[in-house]
Amino acid sequence: MSGILFIISAPSGSGKSTLVNQLRSLVSGLEFSVSWTTRGPRGSEVDSREYHFTTREHFEEMIRNGEFLEHAQVFGNYYGTAKSTLHEAFAGGRDLLLDIDVQGAAQVRAKCPDAVSIFLMPPSPEVLATRLRNRSRAEGVLREEVIDRRLAKAKQEIENYREYGYILVNDILDRAVEEMTAIVAAERILRNGNAGANGADRERVLRLAQSCRQASSEARVRPVLQAFGVPVPAATR
Repeated sequence: MSGILFIISAPSGSGKSTLVNQLRSLVSGLEFSVSWTTRGPRGSEVDSREYHFTTREHFEEMIRNGEFLEHAQVFGNYYGTAKSTLHEAFAGGRDLLLDIDVQGAAQVRAKCPDAVSIFLMPPSPEVLATRLRNRSRAEGVLREEVIDRRLAKAKQEIENYREYGYILVNDILDRAVEEMTAIVAAERILRNGNAGANGADRERVLRLAQSCRQASSEARVRPVLQAFGVPVPAATR
């Protein structure tokens, strides 16, 4: 098999789906993994487009059969990535993007240490709460206890940011899309050579991707950590 495995994780409501959709429209040769889940569809979600929706019984049968690359329970529902998705993408010479939570990402990194991991942060709890409320209103259900639970979960997930190679802060969507696109292009250059990019584009892409690496993103990450009440490591104070 060949290909690059990209992992992106983010707290619910961080704008990850919008970012991923724009990325997929801009980048060729990048397949998106459609996860399996036992939760019901939301809003305009369509089976096999956003998720493969299934029953708890079927999901647990897939677990017993060893069909998942990773799986986890989040808010009482199962989510998982089928191994077949990875094999099919790589066999076809395509890269694969996994949209998974921090539990699933840890499982995948253990099995696929060459995976490129990206963590997307919301800029603040206030912005995240607004996004969550807007999404809930669009779905016709707004429950403040659910918003509070997701904000608490977001803090827990953000505490794991150091496990990821790249960090993005989704305060300006266009910039986050540009950075995400640069990360994909840079990893292709580093692993596969020039990949058709001219010298100027190559250097620009590599510089932008480098600025998103965890060690280079401390200045942007620090205010997010502080806003969510996450302890700031000594090196970033």
